[in-house]
Amino acid sequence: MATVVDLRPEGSNLRLTLETPLAADLRVDQSVAHNGVCLTVERAEASRYEVVAVAETLSKTNLADLRVGDAVNLERCLRADARLDGHMVQGHVDRTLHLLAVVELDGSWLLDIELPAADRALVVSKGSIALNGVSLTVADLAEAQFSVAIIPYTWTHTNLSRLDPGHRLNVEYDLLGKYIVRWLELRAG
Repeated sequence: MATVVDLRPEGSNLRLTLETPLAADLRVDQSVAHNGVCLTVERAEASRYEVVAVAETLSKTNLADLRVGDAVNLERCLRADARLDGHMVQGHVDRTLHLLAVVELDGSWLLDIELPAADRALVVSKGSIALNGVSLTVADLAEAQFSVAIIPYTWTHTNLSRLDPGHRLNVEYDLLGKYIVRWLELRAG
């Protein structure tokens, strides 16, 4: 994770300055996912770095909701020679969804998330989904919502533990599912 230390509007864009030990390893022009949003590093120092979110990104993600002091989930790009854990997450957020409830289960947590009618074909029980850039498994699926179970490690090492009902989460649906839905739409005419 990183901590937001500065937010500076630049026209319709927003420059974010973030603090993290990871900054020392970053280089200008690298891509890093921020709450699941892929952004390009424009400046990097020992403990801080800067990225810019353009208006299009701000309109479709929760980055516009950030405040100084907020925690942001980070994920570096996958190297071609690395093992793939979880599912393919591109850093291309589809939309934001609202957190409906957080249920503590004596050592794990269940997050209930809204599911708009337009997105129901993209979510399957026990399928993959990314919320704020965290690859998760759909634990339960109902008509207008779904749930994900959060293990203690994920709870401690992501910003999911800092969210309350009503917060917006960036969602990236499973890439394969999106292609299948698109193919079926085109096939149907």
